[in-house]
Formats: sequence, structure tokens, C-alpha cells
Amino acid sequence: MMPQQTIINRRSGQRMIFRQTAKDTNGQLLEIETFNPPSTEKEPEHIHPKQESSAEVLSGEVRFSINGRVQIVKAGETIVIPPGVPHYFWNEGPMEAHTIQRFTPALTIEQFLRSYFALANAGKLDNNGMPPLLITSHLGLQHQDDIRVTKPPWIVQKILYTILIPVRVILRNTKR
Repeated sequence: MMPQQTIINRRSGQRMIFRQTAKDTNGQLLEIETFNPPSTEKEPEHIHPKQESSAEVLSGEVRFSINGRVQIVKAGETIVIPPGVPHYFWNEGPMEAHTIQRFTPALTIEQFLRSYFALANAGKLDNNGMPPLLITSHLGLQHQDDIRVTKPPWIVQKILYTILIPVRVILRNTKR
């Protein structure tokens, strides 16, 4: 069965259409068409350790915090974020922002985005956009080459996530 090409985050209202996936491009690119309604909602600050990410704004405008510096990217403009650079984005409005986002190489960021949107839709993200620690630990290890939150430092996250693996397994087995 082919994965759904459009996903919606009910928490933020963001909609994504997968235009080119890792499967389509032999792992070279993930290209997503996104629609971001006006919101003060900000995603957690993160990095893509092994991917360049970019956003081409087709309409509206998007604010990016990159290395702590805010940049406004307007229709007709593109921003490129090198691997390992801390960033996050949001749309302060007044209209929906329409963008094309690209990740090179694709790695498994598509699967992360699908999981993250599913968690948002299930009401499992806190006010900061983060899932519960046991879920974060699983996603954090599974997608460590795709995406990492910037705080606490990665070494602390990795140690904590690794310690929590047996706890998650035990809890999952007790629910069966």
C-alpha cells in the first residue's frame, strides 16, 4: 500500500504534501509542499545533523530563527540551512504561508514527520511541541541522523534515551 501523500497536523494546522520522497529520488531528496496557517506556535529548536534543509516561500512569509537570529523569508525568497545549524520556524501571519521544503539527502526524515504529525493528532505533544519522554527517546534514537532538539546537549540526550530503551520495552510488554 502506498503511503498517504498528504498529512495534517491538527495541533498547528500545518499541512504537508510529499512531492518527492526518498523512494522517488533514490534517497537524494525529500521535497514537501507545506501550508502553514498564521500562528504563534513554534516548533522546538532543532538541527538536522546530516541534512541541508531549505524553504522556498511561494506565498505569505515565514519567520526562521537560525542560530538565534530571526530572519523573515517572503514570497519569492528561499532560505538554505546547512547541516547542524540550530533553527525553527513559524508563521506570524497575517496569511497562510505556502512553501516548498527540501531535505538533502532525504534519510528518514519523512518517517519522522509522519510520526510527529500522528503524535500531534493524537494529542501527545506538550505545550512546547514535544512528545512524552519515552516516545521522545525512541524517536530521538531512531532519527538521530535526521533531526535532534538542541537542548539538552546531544550526548546527554543519547545517554538518557539509551537508558530508557529497556523501560519503554517493559512498559510496552506489560500493556499486552
